[in-house]
Amino acid sequence: MAGQLEGKVAVITGGAAGIGLATAKLFLAEGASVMIGDLQEGGAMDLIALNPGRCGWQRADVLHEDDVAALIAEAESRFGGLDVLYNNAGYGGTIGAVDALNLESVDRSIGVLLRGVICGYKHGVAAMKRRGGGSIISTASVAGIIGGGAPLIYSTCKAAVIHLARSAAVELAPFDIRSNAICPGTIATQLLSRAFGVSKEDAEPFRAFLAQRAAAGQRIPLVGQPDDIANTALFLASDASAFVTGQAIAVDGGYAVNPAVDHGQREAVAEVLKAFRASRA
Repeated sequence: MAGQLEGKVAVITGGAAGIGLATAKLFLAEGASVMIGDLQEGGAMDLIALNPGRCGWQRADVLHEDDVAALIAEAESRFGGLDVLYNNAGYGGTIGAVDALNLESVDRSIGVLLRGVICGYKHGVAAMKRRGGGSIISTASVAGIIGGGAPLIYSTCKAAVIHLARSAAVELAPFDIRSNAICPGTIATQLLSRAFGVSKEDAEPFRAFLAQRAAAGQRIPLVGQPDDIANTALFLASDASAFVTGQAIAVDGGYAVNPAVDHGQREAVAEVLKAFRASRA
């Protein structure tokens, strides 16, 4: 039986680890050809070995428009077009009180978290118009829906990504191009660990530690996994979502259901971090 993405071509930025890698694996399993853009090879080489002729990797820094343009051009050249663009690359961004922000760091954060997504739209839309349509997906965050759940600049950029997805949906509908955002909650990735200041060496133990203790602040007492986001991306990439555009879909265990208690999870994670550091002392 054909997969849900049989014959489609997808580009995934930040596709060599975490959510992006899980999505690349799933897209390939569902029949797509996938071009991965990332700063590191990460798990991309294993996917290429397992899917010869249907998977590629190219170094791409979304801070640089030329890198984004070249990544999409490579997908068109190698696989014949572009049907799905997943703007997933990102990082935690600058951290600090609003009156103490380093504006150079702010500029870099906006460059990765927002400008990089805009670059994806610019070059992805051009390719999809040549193809006759497509689906653009961007990783936003529940922090873009509810204020105070993440660092200020990160949250601001993610809110902008949501609005970009909605506004672009209106402009792109006549070209049969859909535009949506996914808003993850707490997902067990390296990015989550780094956002809480956990070292690279302790990232995996911290994620396991957190997964055993996450209960407060959301309706489903679990830490999300990259596959939870990948499954949502598959829906938005496939024809199953042909009537879905301009949406920001929260995949968060119910975190954003009740804004009045949203700080419960943040405080719970902070307590877990404190306990984790004590356990490693």
